Amino acid sequence: MKTFRIGGVHPDDKKLSAGKAIERLGLPRQAVFPLSQHIGAPATAVVKKGDEVKVGTKIAEAGGFVSAPIYSSVSGKVNKIDTVTDASGYRKPAIFIDVDGDEWEASIDRSEDIVKECTLLPEEIIKKISAAGVVGMGGACFPTHVKLSPPPGCKADCIIINAVECEPYLTADHRLMLEKPEQILIGVTILMKAAKVDKAYIGIESNKPDAIALMTQKAAEFPGIEVVPLKVKYPQGGEKQLIDAVIGRQVPAPPAIPINVGAIVQNVGTVYAVYEAVQKNKPLFERIVTVTGKSLKTTSNFLVRMGTPISQLIDAAGGMPEDTGKVISGGPMMGKALADIESPVCKGTSGVLLINEKEAVRREPSPCIRCAKCVSACPMGLEPYLIATLSVNGMWERLEKESVMSCIECGSCQFTCPSHRPMLDYIRLGKGKVGAMIKARNMKKQ
Repeated sequence: MKTFRIGGVHPDDKKLSAGKAIERLGLPRQAVFPLSQHIGAPATAVVKKGDEVKVGTKIAEAGGFVSAPIYSSVSGKVNKIDTVTDASGYRKPAIFIDVDGDEWEASIDRSEDIVKECTLLPEEIIKKISAAGVVGMGGACFPTHVKLSPPPGCKADCIIINAVECEPYLTADHRLMLEKPEQILIGVTILMKAAKVDKAYIGIESNKPDAIALMTQKAAEFPGIEVVPLKVKYPQGGEKQLIDAVIGRQVPAPPAIPINVGAIVQNVGTVYAVYEAVQKNKPLFERIVTVTGKSLKTTSNFLVRMGTPISQLIDAAGGMPEDTGKVISGGPMMGKALADIESPVCKGTSGVLLINEKEAVRREPSPCIRCAKCVSACPMGLEPYLIATLSVNGMWERLEKESVMSCIECGSCQFTCPSHRPMLDYIRLGKGKVGAMIKARNMKKQ
């Protein structure tokens, strides 16, 4: 069975909610839509206080090519445009809508009928995906239309679908494959047409045998689509790791990207959003979110409208356990602790994880013992102990030379460190400083 070649770790997958069918969560009383729900320029509000909106009404337009519009997930009245604390812990501009009913835009096809045929041209597909606000649903939130518009001189020869879901606890993608396999496969064919390729691979880790069996069975009806079972290894959901695992190609160091080796990678949740956008005229305004944790009363997979406060998801799963020490947006490896559980669900909210007090406490770090476990674990072939130390000491130029910008922030180094050093924290700090330094240098050149 295939996997990637460099580094990786094996945390306990803890898929507590894998057997829980997707449930539709009720509407919030007020929905809040941050204008930055994607990589790139923030969206620009096109509504004002007092405006009436429906489900599917555009409330913010893309702020540039690398950006995405935002649509209301509720019907009601715009209360205000203010700021909200998002999952990153920072205050961000946002649109607040008071909910009044559930009236949808008439252009959206709400039927359960599966629409198989797509007669649009590749350029028309990409335009429709862009207009619907579809972004990467695995967490990175990179606008999907940008990936489908490669730079001059680059051409894809395959699409790779990331159905790995290697992050512990999370099961949203797993449930989506079990409950919407045909729609996903139609979405894959649409992406193949848009990218002008005749081959697609769906990578699924072997801890999801039911999804592998079902998707393989259904894929037999779709020419050019192959399901690839993969060994369980974290962080196999990383683009570069998945490309290596599925087709055996290694993406060079930045600025190289997947298209440089002929691949376009899309998350399976993104594929479903593409199907809905192209075949159902449905913008991206809801997604599946896993709510889980060892002490949680009812682990769940909810279909949630964007803008819903995370506290509502926790309440629907049985409420906050008394021993909760930390609430994480995402999974335990790459997720971030929430400063406020009233933060809204956004396009990149894949999961809400409640960790008990005992597991939430960080162990006291001790000096590095030079064991090199972090080096062996790093899937990017870096030296985490070194770049973390350089960051602590503010050696930014040296840090850039040591390829800190290649780090995918997977946390494998910190997971495997016997000294419990907070390497990922230091590396994230260093990436921010070096990134700002590179941006300033490029602006100076212009």
